[in-house]
Amino acid sequence: MKKVLSLVVVMFVLNDSFAQISPVFETSGIAVNGYDMVAFFTDSTPVKGNKYFSYQWKGVFWLFATKQHLNLFSEDPGKYAPQFGGYCAYGMSEGHKAPTQVDTWTIIDGKLYFNYNKDVKELWNKHTAEKIQKAEENWPILKAKE
Repeated sequence: MKKVLSLVVVMFVLNDSFAQISPVFETSGIAVNGYDMVAFFTDSTPVKGNKYFSYQWKGVFWLFATKQHLNLFSEDPGKYAPQFGGYCAYGMSEGHKAPTQVDTWTIIDGKLYFNYNKDVKELWNKHTAEKIQKAEENWPILKAKE
């Protein structure tokens, strides 16, 4: 438990260095570390996107592994885009933005969520429904803030 609490404290400290104004977690204008968001739904695994299959939405580029995934996303981005812009769902429930790792993904009720790391995902999994509700309350306030 000490290890998990220490990691959460580190997450809050690191959050300041990763703070973003963008409503989408992005690096150099590429959403969610360049992963194909559709693949989480269709392949049930993280798949790195390709710059040749990109789509600009919400001010950043979303990358896809295939033309088919690009087409699916462009037809209905809201269906495939991660909740809270790809920021850490647990962090959002706690009232702040935090970067994420793709190996922390989950789909709940047809919605894609990411977390800061696997330890934080364990915390997220303990009270997911309550955390989702709190994160949804915080998102309108935090999505455009650093």
